[in-house]
Amino acid sequence: MKMFLVVYCEASDEYILSAFKDAGFKAYTKMHGATGEGPGSEPKLDTHCWPGRNNALFIAVHDEDISGLCDLVKRLKSEHPRAGVKAFTLPLEECV
Repeated sequence: MKMFLVVYCEASDEYILSAFKDAGFKAYTKMHGATGEGPGSEPKLDTHCWPGRNNALFIAVHDEDISGLCDLVKRLKSEHPRAGVKAFTLPLEECV
């Protein structure tokens, strides 16, 4: 299994979340109000100088779902380049 992490501009939340749900990924954990800086986008630090915040979705998925999720993220980035969508995968093991 993998943890699929998606970070995006908070202002795009409704659009991004509905795209993942429409694609069948309805189980997730969302972190609201994340701040940070990265290459290729303006900092979102929730300050007067650098306003804005990000949200992050954590989606636990089977390895075979990663390709479809990457395609979805590519589409979202193409349709909404200012949303600052970034995606990452991490190994995942559930602790019981």
